[in-house]
Amino acid sequence: MATNLRFQVVEEAFKKHPLEVEARKERPSDYFGKYVFTRDKMYKYLPKDVYLKMVDVMDNGARLDRSIADAVAAGMQQWAQDMGATHYTHWFQPLTEGTAEKHEAFVEYDGKGGMLERFSGKLLVQQEPDASSFPSGGIRNTFEARGYSAWDPTSPVFIIDDTLCIPTIFIAYTGEALDYKAPLLRSLHAVGKAATDVCSLFYDDVTKVTVNLGWEQEYFLVDEGLYSARPDLMLTGRTLMGHESAKNQQMDDHYFGTIPDRVQAFMKDLEVQALELSIPVKTRHNEVAPNQFELAPIFEECNLAVDHNMLLMSLMKRVARKHGFRVLLHEKPFDGINGSGKHCNWSLTADNGVLLHAPGKTPEESLRFATFIVETLMAVYKHNGLLKASIMSATNAHRLGGNEAPPAIVSSFLGKYVSGILDTIEQTASLKPQTSNEQREMDIPQIPDLIVDNTDRNRTSPFAFTGNRFEFRAPGSSVNCASAMIALNSAMAEALTNFKVRVDQRMATGEDKMSAVLDVLRDDIKASKPVRFDGNGYSEEWVKEAERRGLDVCKSCPVIIEHYLDEDTVTMFESMKVMNRKELQARNEVKWEMYVKTVQIEARVLGDLAMNHIIPVSTHYQSQLIKNVQGMKNVFSEEKTNRLSARNMKLIEEIAERTERIERLVEELTDARRVANRITDIHQRAIAYHDTVCPHMEAIRNEADHLEMIVEDGLWTLPKYRELLFIR
Repeated sequence: MATNLRFQVVEEAFKKHPLEVEARKERPSDYFGKYVFTRDKMYKYLPKDVYLKMVDVMDNGARLDRSIADAVAAGMQQWAQDMGATHYTHWFQPLTEGTAEKHEAFVEYDGKGGMLERFSGKLLVQQEPDASSFPSGGIRNTFEARGYSAWDPTSPVFIIDDTLCIPTIFIAYTGEALDYKAPLLRSLHAVGKAATDVCSLFYDDVTKVTVNLGWEQEYFLVDEGLYSARPDLMLTGRTLMGHESAKNQQMDDHYFGTIPDRVQAFMKDLEVQALELSIPVKTRHNEVAPNQFELAPIFEECNLAVDHNMLLMSLMKRVARKHGFRVLLHEKPFDGINGSGKHCNWSLTADNGVLLHAPGKTPEESLRFATFIVETLMAVYKHNGLLKASIMSATNAHRLGGNEAPPAIVSSFLGKYVSGILDTIEQTASLKPQTSNEQREMDIPQIPDLIVDNTDRNRTSPFAFTGNRFEFRAPGSSVNCASAMIALNSAMAEALTNFKVRVDQRMATGEDKMSAVLDVLRDDIKASKPVRFDGNGYSEEWVKEAERRGLDVCKSCPVIIEHYLDEDTVTMFESMKVMNRKELQARNEVKWEMYVKTVQIEARVLGDLAMNHIIPVSTHYQSQLIKNVQGMKNVFSEEKTNRLSARNMKLIEEIAERTERIERLVEELTDARRVANRITDIHQRAIAYHDTVCPHMEAIRNEADHLEMIVEDGLWTLPKYRELLFIR
């Protein structure tokens, strides 16, 4: 029965046909933002004076005047109900890497047996979720349950199905942030202010600096039937065992290849729904690994970009099921091939239109370019351990360091062009104006000359300069990228603040501005030099060199997370008014707890599969081999039987040895978990899980993967890699 079930699942997957997506007659611009309370809708549904106050809040950071909340709520309610909405929810981002929402109907009872449709400003601005039911790191106990969600007016409200979703922050009754959005907003304010102050050295018309973010979302698609036949995929998001397919990505034929029909239908459907929610999706393509794909939007303001990414991940899962797929957002769902990341392209833009990380053409603009490049390097150098901690998790740890994922050492690639500029400043304290990009002649009449970028690309660099921005390649595909942005923004705010203080001090002594800036830059170029690396991040030589330079080379996830509590880190977050020590301690507790729970679930699932699948299937095949050998004795002579059954005897012995080792390893795995679970300190428990539980899981997988290649294919009940990765 088991054999027939697996083959039936595979056969059904082959039979699936692409689902047709209803063709849209409108252009994307016609339905973009259909389910979002955009400014044009605000103008239509709000009184003019209220609309102008809201614009001031969104554009200039003015404090929300609660006196207009009722008018805004009434306008929102009218628009939402015109769109068919019957409920509303405060949509927030707790420390679970997902989103949370509690739906309330637009109704109140009048006390006379009737019902009123009402949505007040009080309900719009603030609600009270149960703070003790979300990860809080001990800030909230069960008997201290009160927490608040508060409206973020800079991120537009939107409608999903019949519910008006209101983006909010989530804080404890005592004021500490229990989410990602609150510290992200604080970090954006900090870096915006610091960057604006530095811009005053180069421009007279800059009053505001905005952080831009363009994320690239990688993911896998798996047929829903095959997914359901793999308990490890269902419960952990990755395959805990599975021998690699003979053909995977080694032919380089999937990357940018023709998109399969079923996937194309899924992508079209997803794009339409994303555009209706104002998510400006632009790029779609096959990624390197089989059944791996990528979606990327146009750059947006960082807070909005994070909201849109969280919304998109939820949307992807819903749309995929409609098309008979399951989306895998795990960083490493399959061993031996590319994992999935969420590359974060990060930059700063002044309100005079200048992209601060873009090269300039005048000496002053070139100095501005060098300043923001160097101070970014200072931020990355001083807090390279924190930046690594911000992207580290039990799931991302499987991805880092191989198959085009950056290594678990944070360094920055600049390329020869930018490195040459910094070397010139360091050695001569001068700066030549930047010239336009060189042209490269192709010597092919039909092909125009290529414009060569200022830098090459380095896929092994976690933090690479790519022409006018930095690409933080280390964040994992499943996480809230706000974690990395909070750390990066805060570190950059500190670096820029320190830079401005030192320049002002020099200018106060009579030194001219240009000279003061160059002198400080020279100091920072020398100080941050250890974090600059343009070579192969996968080499063993780089690990040794990075350690010599003082960079963090640790690979233990629980230990890396400790950087959140480094004194330099705490001082930086507190001085930039992003998070205090108590909030940082709480977040570390949550991170360690999430690590333990993730590995704990994986260990239990692996143990169950080993005992209930691998060993029974393997011993069943072993029994067939034994019967075959015994049958030979009844037909052939002893000498011929020994010769003909030699292979079977070898397999019988190997199966016996490997199943025996699996039984022993599963028992040791269970004991290791029990010992670790008795450790009361969550930090030490996480370290114990990393050091004692994970190695047993790797050993069990090794034995299971070998057995998969031995046991008759028809007996193996779990869909194999060749089926998971290549069925369309």
